[in-house]
Amino acid sequence: PYIQSLVKLIETQSKATLANWAVDYCQQVLVPIWHKHYPEDKRPQKALAAAKEWLAGEIKLPQAKPLILECHAAAREAADSPHAQAAARAIDQSASTIHSAHHCIGLALYGALAVAYDMLGTKASWEELEQCAAEECGRMLAALQAVAVEDEPNPAKIKWNC
Repeated sequence: PYIQSLVKLIETQSKATLANWAVDYCQQVLVPIWHKHYPEDKRPQKALAAAKEWLAGEIKLPQAKPLILECHAAAREAADSPHAQAAARAIDQSASTIHSAHHCIGLALYGALAVAYDMLGTKASWEELEQCAAEECGRMLAALQAVAVEDEPNPAKIKWNC
């Protein structure tokens, strides 16, 4: 249920609004989680920077894509740290929003779990983790509401395939 409100708002926004929201949220909340576990690995930050450069019209998608794929690789390599792995997956999906708007839901799906793991640890019960994730999704929704364009004339055409 806590994802449904977020999905409804996502469906009303442009790809640019969604990408900016997801990237900004990752920079504030998820990069610090990644760096607790991999302080020297800057691949997630580079993916977010590339997405920002694309949004600013400074680079094209073919220039950003390799940096985003490197973040995907960082997530795969972080299998020993569920906290960092979930954070990197949220970051790579958020950066991938510049390619396709539906990727922004990865922020909620992976990012909320990264925050829950970070706050409660991986040994917490599923009920505790889900409650914490639900609260984080509420903060994500509030962040999107803060930047949402009312009556957006060009909402992203999202096919959820689920």
